[in-house]
Amino acid sequence: MSNPGEHNSNVIESFQQMADVLAAGARPRQEWRIGTEHEKFGFVLPDAAGPQRRAWSSPPYAPQGIEALLRDLAGENGGARWQEIIDRDALIGLKGAADAKGCSISLEPGGQFELSGAPLASLHETAAEMDRHFASIRKPCNELGIGFAPIGFHPTATRADIPWMPKSRYAIMRNYMPRVGTLGLDMMLRTCTVQVNLDFGSEADMARKMRVSLALQPVATALFASSPFYEGKPNGLLSNRAQVWTDTDNARSGMPHLFLRDGFSFAAYVNWLLDVPMYFVTRDDRMIDVAGCSFRAWLDGRDLPGLEGERPTIGDFEDHLTTVFPDVRLKQFLEMRGADAGSPAMMLAQSALWTGILYDDATLHAAEKLVLEHGWDDYSAIRAAVPRTGLDTPWGQGDLRGVAARMVELATDGLRARACRDAHGQDETRYLDPLREIVSGGPTQAEAWLAAYHGRWKGDVTRIFAEAAV
Repeated sequence: MSNPGEHNSNVIESFQQMADVLAAGARPRQEWRIGTEHEKFGFVLPDAAGPQRRAWSSPPYAPQGIEALLRDLAGENGGARWQEIIDRDALIGLKGAADAKGCSISLEPGGQFELSGAPLASLHETAAEMDRHFASIRKPCNELGIGFAPIGFHPTATRADIPWMPKSRYAIMRNYMPRVGTLGLDMMLRTCTVQVNLDFGSEADMARKMRVSLALQPVATALFASSPFYEGKPNGLLSNRAQVWTDTDNARSGMPHLFLRDGFSFAAYVNWLLDVPMYFVTRDDRMIDVAGCSFRAWLDGRDLPGLEGERPTIGDFEDHLTTVFPDVRLKQFLEMRGADAGSPAMMLAQSALWTGILYDDATLHAAEKLVLEHGWDDYSAIRAAVPRTGLDTPWGQGDLRGVAARMVELATDGLRARACRDAHGQDETRYLDPLREIVSGGPTQAEAWLAAYHGRWKGDVTRIFAEAAV
């Protein structure tokens, strides 16, 4: 697994150059890796509350908030473990070095704290990486009077309650989002996700994995639902995060049918991408707002405002790749984007589910047969339904819990075939245990939170922060 590198200033001379950026991700099976990214909401601990800091509210960027946490981590091990990422004099992230090489820490618009994990060979390594990350932030968080909880949608805050992070691209997106949907600002400020990034071996392998994972992404949304609260109360949804994505910016999100067709290719993805409106262009470390402009028209010779005479580069294309949000995103790997953030065990289970299904040939073939039992329109329809009805969403003669059970069974087969064992001789199938409990009739995270709300919490949603804290 790899990411596009530093900004490439080579001017685009042909369509094929852009397709080649994606094709460069193909790698032999022995080099396939697992990259897990997970986000979490910050909150102020009650003992640290005061006139300027309300208990359970989102911590500020500064002072004594997100920036201070980043600076503390940046000084870890004498500053050898992390390199600071600066945006217009503001510290907005960390890039791993030394034993954290391949990792990065970044901020979502509302201060959601994200670890982008390194490309790792096994889920055992992923589990260890997650444990190290949570352990590394506990001490500085306690000193700052803040905590973090991975939940799919902020359970209490309004938009106005959440501070914006000082990141240039977020200012551009903040202005643009209300023009293209009603819930884009909620997506930016009030959602958290977990995703796993997985490799492909060839263009044909990419297309097979795209079709299977995109079709089944709504089932994963139902399985990992963990956001049933809106501004302090249940609102009838199990995944408010997934509902937000139904009206954020449909030109760049969702389940494009093009991705599901036979013959889907790197070139087809580039063609789709060129017609997704742009956000920004970077020149001299400065982001220029071109939101709504056409990359295709720019390629064809039309000037962009503020960039007269400038021609698009490979680096500009690589930036544009990061501004689209389909449920499965293609870069130089495939990103599974359909799940709410949840407990560490569930976030590991999400990586285990897709690794098991997609990384073993026999299992992938069986998953293709499962997917082809229904038409593509059926999968689009359940995407709209699962935020409310979850695993109870009707499907064929039953509901999605049955499909989810088949997915977990397939993933189990795929992980067994990988035969990756830890120091105690255990294989990776144990990371699917939380999913086995759910598909056997247990509650999803959202259902468990709702039961707590109506039971032991006695209607006090703020109890979720302490119980979900990592």
